[in-house]
This record gives sequence, structure tokens and C-alpha cells, in this order.
Amino acid sequence: MRALLAGLAAVNIAAWGWAEYALGAQPVLMASALLAWTFGLRHAMDADHIAAIDVVTRKLMTQGRRPLWVGLSFSLGHSSVVILATLLLAVVPAHGWLDRWHLIGGTVGSVVSISFLLVMALANMDVALTQWRALRAGAGAGAEPSVPGGLLVRLFHPAFRLVSRGWQMYPLGFLFGLGFDTATEIGLLGLTAAHAAHGLGLAGVMVFPLLFTAGMALVDSIDAMLMIRAFGWSARSGRRRMVYNLVVTLASVMAAVAVGLVEAVQMLGDDGAAPAGLAVRAARVLGDHFPAVGLGIAALFLAIWAVSAGLDRLAPARRP
Repeated sequence: MRALLAGLAAVNIAAWGWAEYALGAQPVLMASALLAWTFGLRHAMDADHIAAIDVVTRKLMTQGRRPLWVGLSFSLGHSSVVILATLLLAVVPAHGWLDRWHLIGGTVGSVVSISFLLVMALANMDVALTQWRALRAGAGAGAEPSVPGGLLVRLFHPAFRLVSRGWQMYPLGFLFGLGFDTATEIGLLGLTAAHAAHGLGLAGVMVFPLLFTAGMALVDSIDAMLMIRAFGWSARSGRRRMVYNLVVTLASVMAAVAVGLVEAVQMLGDDGAAPAGLAVRAARVLGDHFPAVGLGIAALFLAIWAVSAGLDRLAPARRP
């Protein structure tokens, strides 16, 4: 983990070095560079990012893997779309092609995101059912079964194998990124288009997606590392360990389902009579604040970890 963090820090420093060189340390351009970097930091906290990274991290850890590269691979796949779009925007006049891309890519990205989150929720739900049965049967007397093998896995086995290694999150991140339907991505493209129109060269224009990528990769990787620590924590009591694992698995299921449903309602719903219209409007409000929702999901897992660790420390003192 330390090596990955050091590498990401070095990449961010190098990106800022390129920014200073390519932009000539001009205050206006450097301010735009800072904005692009913060766009990346903020976009990494979008709820679909956090839910996808966390639910896959949980799934892989139940299979005995240590998915250190999940967050980085996802963010690199996502940012590849941003880099490609920025490059095209810098060299090709935007005569409506970006709007057409947004229309088609938005549908593809939303369908992929919704489908993937719900399938991974099913995978983790099967794990939770296995953990629940083990808890009732053994109450910590034996080893907790970790690899899912229930009915849902048998029914959806090909889908559950979509991501069996951390690096496989790269193509998923690419598909998630096709829509350009968030304020941060739209803001980045607007920033790029404005400076390209005012004569900024290609080397300078590409500073903005690079900084966006560096910031997003840093935050998504940190999220994956924190989830590895949280999901990998082990209580001293076998029963408490099993309860904790069940709780975090259920939390990952609920997060994935909630985010998937919000995206589905946004895509399929329309404003109308209550209660359907109210649900659509609520989903759009949540969608407009996806970074806050993502931060809340990450905070929930960390809170479960902190409370469980605290109770585990206090538990021996309560024993007679």
C-alpha cells in the first residue's frame, strides 16, 4: 500500500510539474489547472465510483484476494474516456459530436453502471446469506465460509466472474465514463474547450485531463485501500468477527442497490404525478450530490469499522 501511495503522490507531483512547464506559471491558467485537479478529486467521490469500488473490493476479499488495484484500475479506465474526449475536443471542432457522444455514451454508461452494481449486489447478497447461515449454525465455533457458492452464484455464475482480478476494473471504469453526465466532467470539458479556443497548445490543453486523472486516481485508490483495511479487520472473538463480516457485506449490498436504483430512476423516470414524480425528483437531487452520497457511503464503512474495533477492545473488560 505504501508503495502505491508513494507512486500516486509522485504522479501528482509530476503532473503539477508538467502544468507549470506547459502553462508557463500564468496565474489564470494555473488556477484552471487547480480547478481541473479538484474536479478529479471530487469526481472520485461520486457514489457510483465508491459503490463500484467498495462492492468489488468486498467480493474479491471474500474470495481470498487482496484487491489493491481495484480503485486505481477503475479510475484509470474512467479517465481514459476523459483524456480521449479532451484530445478530440482540442483537435476537432465540436460541431455537435460531443452532444451525440453524450447522448449515446450516457445511455451505455448508465446501463453498464446500473447492471453491474445490481449484479455485484446479488453476488454479495449470496455471500451474506452464507455468512448468516454459518453464524446461526456455528456462532464462531468454526471457520467462516468465505467463497460464495449459493443459488445466486450458480444462476449468475458468468456475470459474477466479470471481475475476478483488480485490473479488470479498467474496462468497467471506461464504460462507466462514457456518459459525461456529471458536473465535474462537463466542467472539465468546458474548461478545455475554452482554453483551446483561446489558442492554448495541445501540450497545455492536455494538462487539464492529466491533473483530473491524477486527482481521481489518488482518491479512488485511497478508498480501495481503506476498504481493504476495513473489510480485512478481524475481531478477537470468532462470533464477533462473523457478525462484523456480515454487517459490512450487507452494507456493501445496500450501497450498491441504492446507487443503482438512483441511477435507474434518473434514467427511466419522468416528472409526473406523485409518488412516481416525487421519486424521480428525489433521485435527481441525489444524483446532483453524488460526491456527498459517495462520501457518506465511505464514511458508513469506516464508522462500522471504528465502532466494531472499539467494541472489540472493550469486550474483554466486560467478561466476568
